[in-house]
Amino acid sequence: MPALKASAPVHGRHDWVQFSYAISGVLGVHTAEGSFFTPPQWGVWVPAGLEHEVVTSMRAEMRSLYIRTADSGWAPQRCRVLEVTPLARELIKSFCLLPVDYPEQDSHEARLVQVLLDQLAHLPEVGFSLPLPRHPRLLSLCNELIEEPGQLITLHDWAARLGTSEKTLMRLFQRETGLSFRGWRQRARLLSSLSALEEGASVTHTALACGYDSTSAFIAAFKGLFGYTPGDLFK
Repeated sequence: MPALKASAPVHGRHDWVQFSYAISGVLGVHTAEGSFFTPPQWGVWVPAGLEHEVVTSMRAEMRSLYIRTADSGWAPQRCRVLEVTPLARELIKSFCLLPVDYPEQDSHEARLVQVLLDQLAHLPEVGFSLPLPRHPRLLSLCNELIEEPGQLITLHDWAARLGTSEKTLMRLFQRETGLSFRGWRQRARLLSSLSALEEGASVTHTALACGYDSTSAFIAAFKGLFGYTPGDLFK
C-alpha cells in the first residue's frame, strides 16, 4: 500500500518460524496470499519456508524473533496477525537483551525462552490482513485499489471491466478472498490509513484520502476493525 513506505524492505524465505513485532510504527508483511499489517504493539507470525517481504513505516521500530520449529513444538501454517499481551511484550523485550548464543540447556535464559514461546502460542489473532485473489484480472483490479484506496470505483464498474455481471463478480470475489467486495475495500482503505496516521496526518485528511465522506464514518469503521479509535491507537 502506498501509505506504507518501505524502509529497508527485507525479502526472505528461511527454515525458521518468524515472529515480527512492531514496537512503534507500522509493520507490513507481504506474501503471495495477501498482506498483513500490524499497528504499534501488535505482531505477525510468518511460517517457515514462506517467501515474504517485510516493510515498515519510516519511523517504525521492530523486533523479529526466529524460532526453530523443533524447539517450539508447534509451527504456524499461515501468516497471522496477533495482539501482543503486556506479558508477552515484556518477555520479548527481555529476550532481545540476551546474547545470540545464550545457553540452551537448563538455564535462566532457556526457561525465559520457553515461557515466551508458550505466551506467543496463545496470543489472540486479529483480522488485520488483506487477502489477495488468484484470478489474474481480479488481482489486477485489487492491486489498482490498493495503490489508490480513495478511488470511488464501484462493483458495477468492476463487473463492466471484467465483462461479467455484478452477481457473478460478488460470488467470485467472495470465493477468491473470503470477503465481500465492500468488506475487502473497507479493509484495504483502513489498512492503508495506518502509516499516514502514524506519521502525523490528521484524521480528517486521512479519512478523505481513503475515500470516506466524513470523519465520523471513518472513525467508526476504524474502531470496528482495530478496536480502537485512531486517536487511541496513535497517542
